[in-house]
Amino acid sequence: MAGIVNYISESYNELKNHVTWTSWPEAQRLTIVVAVFSIIFSLAVWGVDSLFSSAIEQYFEWIKS
Repeated sequence: MAGIVNYISESYNELKNHVTWTSWPEAQRLTIVVAVFSIIFSLAVWGVDSLFSSAIEQYFEWIKS
């Protein structure tokens, strides 16, 4: 049990005294950048998925006839 308490104590000390945190405005700006990139990337994946889905559908229609 002492090992867990020591681990938590050292982790807290590390986070409090040795980690450099970004400023609040920078964290907000980076969050917006990540959100915009995620939206753009998800739209690109959706577009490629739709394109391949249509291509496969056309292929099977061609095979059927």
